[in-house]
Amino acid sequence: MEKEAGRESAAVRLDDPWDDAPAPGWEEPEGAEGSTPAPVPGRAAPRGGHSAADIYLDVQRSEAFQEVRRRYRRFVVPATIAFFVWYLAYVVTAVAAPGLMARPVAGAVNVAMVVGLGQFLTTFLLTGAYARHARLRRDRAALDLRWETQEMTRGAGR
Repeated sequence: MEKEAGRESAAVRLDDPWDDAPAPGWEEPEGAEGSTPAPVPGRAAPRGGHSAADIYLDVQRSEAFQEVRRRYRRFVVPATIAFFVWYLAYVVTAVAAPGLMARPVAGAVNVAMVVGLGQFLTTFLLTGAYARHARLRRDRAALDLRWETQEMTRGAGR
């Protein structure tokens, strides 16, 4: 990020290499500053005259995309709630029942240590369950959507 000298010396300009660059396969027609980009000769125009943004919005509205999102939410929302409740139960028990948490289990290891290590264990188990769920329930459908979208936008110069 650097300050731009000139009109407003206090204005901050982000150096974004893609800011001024047209999308691949598109360029501004001469004398039409700020208008809709025209296709470069020799390149296919977007299918049905739709821009890449229109294609992505259509995919987002599609039933296949909505199903992938539903599958994601069906796992993530209950898992997040369960883990949060489990975490809060640990914290509340540590505050409300310190005698219970201080009870020895084996030598210097007490209930609080065992439950605390259980927090780590459930984190790893939940991560594994999420990866398995994604692999079995969402990855194939999401990959199919990705390929379909890329095929549709190929004509848009992407």
